[in-house]
Amino acid sequence: MARSTTFTPEQLTGRSSDHVVELAEPPCTLHREVVEPFLALRAAAREAGIDLQPVSSFRNFSRQLAIWNGKHAGARELLAADGQPLDAASLDDDARVSAILHWSALPGASRHHWGTDFDVIDAAAVPAGYRPRLVPEEYAPDGVFARLDAWLGGNAHRYGFFRPYGTWRGGVQPEPWHLSHAGVAGEAQRQFTEAVLRGAIEGGEVAAADAVLRRLPEIFARYVMNVDAPPAGDVSRATRPA
Repeated sequence: MARSTTFTPEQLTGRSSDHVVELAEPPCTLHREVVEPFLALRAAAREAGIDLQPVSSFRNFSRQLAIWNGKHAGARELLAADGQPLDAASLDDDARVSAILHWSALPGASRHHWGTDFDVIDAAAVPAGYRPRLVPEEYAPDGVFARLDAWLGGNAHRYGFFRPYGTWRGGVQPEPWHLSHAGVAGEAQRQFTEAVLRGAIEGGEVAAADAVLRRLPEIFARYVMNVDAPPAGDVSRATRPA
């Protein structure tokens, strides 16, 4: 029987990194129990001619805070749900919070904090001089990562991975580049609560914290827990050896 994985509140919210390990090749940081299945996934992709490269893996609270606060201040690009640029200075806190949540997680609420989730590209498909943007168009049938998208759709589940933002569910916009380890992330999601997130926000110097805390039940339900489920039958396959 597979053992369960226990997370502390600090690990769930990115305020601790003692659950993750750094890999030298490819350079990334993952939950210790996700390393083996990730390397197996990468080896299988290589056999198919795909150079699976993570461009973002574990992200701590401070890093997510910098992204959030930068977008709130207008120092980072702020986009509407349709991808059009917004002027942060023209929006009140509630509107800024809503805009940020379309594309970026609240500090303490990112699945990247768990070390179970990472964003991938096919480095072998990148044309000379091209800089991947991680936008849905790149993973569309005529996009630069179309082959990667199709391969992940048919094979990621064989190694315990799925795409939590594969479809739009009224919260986070689709992210076909975002992979999650079903077994370990499932344990994290079961242990993550609104109270744990509230504790991180209250002590975290988060921009627009008052607006966030006022809406936290809605944000937690719509943007944190509202994800696609792994393919039926694949959760058990995704768990770690006993």
